[in-house]
Amino acid sequence: MSTTRSIAANSGLAKEDKVINLRDCGDAGCELDWLSSQNVETEIDDAMAFTQFAMDQGWGDGLPLIPPTETRVRTFLAANNRYADEVICQLPPTDADCTVEKIAINAVMAGAPGESLPLIIAALEGMADPSFELFGLNATTAPVVPLTLVNGDIRNRLNIPYQHGCLGGAPSSATAIGRAMRLMMRNIAGQEVGVTCQTTFGSPGRVPGIVFGEWEERSPWAPFAERRGVKGDAVSVYGTMGTQNILDTTSQKAVEFLEMIGKSLAYPGANGFSPAMPYAEMLVAINPVWADIIGKEIPSLEDVQQLIWQYASLSADHLTTNHRQQLEAQGRVINGRVYMCVEPKDVLVVCCGGTGGLHATGFHSFGSCITQTRKVVPGPE
Repeated sequence: MSTTRSIAANSGLAKEDKVINLRDCGDAGCELDWLSSQNVETEIDDAMAFTQFAMDQGWGDGLPLIPPTETRVRTFLAANNRYADEVICQLPPTDADCTVEKIAINAVMAGAPGESLPLIIAALEGMADPSFELFGLNATTAPVVPLTLVNGDIRNRLNIPYQHGCLGGAPSSATAIGRAMRLMMRNIAGQEVGVTCQTTFGSPGRVPGIVFGEWEERSPWAPFAERRGVKGDAVSVYGTMGTQNILDTTSQKAVEFLEMIGKSLAYPGANGFSPAMPYAEMLVAINPVWADIIGKEIPSLEDVQQLIWQYASLSADHLTTNHRQQLEAQGRVINGRVYMCVEPKDVLVVCCGGTGGLHATGFHSFGSCITQTRKVVPGPE
């Protein structure tokens, strides 16, 4: 078998000197060596054999990987027009430079399409914002993972699901895109379980990520990103502990649905009720059937947020004595109740999912991660 030259996925390896910065040269490559990452020569181009090789190198996540050969990396970059050595951001806990080349390498391994690069860059820029607190997210004992919510027509161009099975099960490119970003957390940011990451249990979401769209066309509210000042193609990143299914087969009215949602969200072990987390947001996904009923009966989104916030609270007496006393010392017990979010505006509502109804999904917050929204910007002409 002929020798295959794969490119190192992680940022800690030595780099070769470059003579000049060039933009895309196409899948045929350039006369000058424009890729700066260390080349690793192997005798394999078989996905399963390469997967074991990558695991031995510390690049893998346990699922099959596509060998990131120079040709494949250049093909990925050929769909864009970015300098390979352009630094997009620094990713903690190692604060390593996240370059376009490193993004491409990990995206190729995950099987993400080249056309997804602008979306990935926008999401990474949001995660790297200090207010998102990626260091804590990557290093914590919690199972928290960045969730990426997609708005705009890019949902359709990249086949990002937002209808039935949007959180898992619908065949789409979202799984590969999310997995690419998770590999970047491992190989660029340096998130290594038991070393830089002290997560107690982890989460299934830490392998493929959580990437889905909002069903804007069925939502009674403006698109989520637009409400946050960004129209069109956009991503919002949110630090979530995972998904919580909320089943309601009996409610008929908007207030009844919102009461069931709010009360289901409120459980003592949620980070929003922890004295260690003085602030928390709460993302709620409402199916289009319920959203239609809610939108007609309660037109104001602020009123919807107010009701969920009101019901997503606990009696302080429901908590253990020490828990309650710590929250009282922080001034978080109001008229005998503790609220998951400081204010109703911190309840984030989106519409997505199938038309079978019956379910909502709660995404409990890590706490210190503040949601970031970024415009998806195509590469330069």
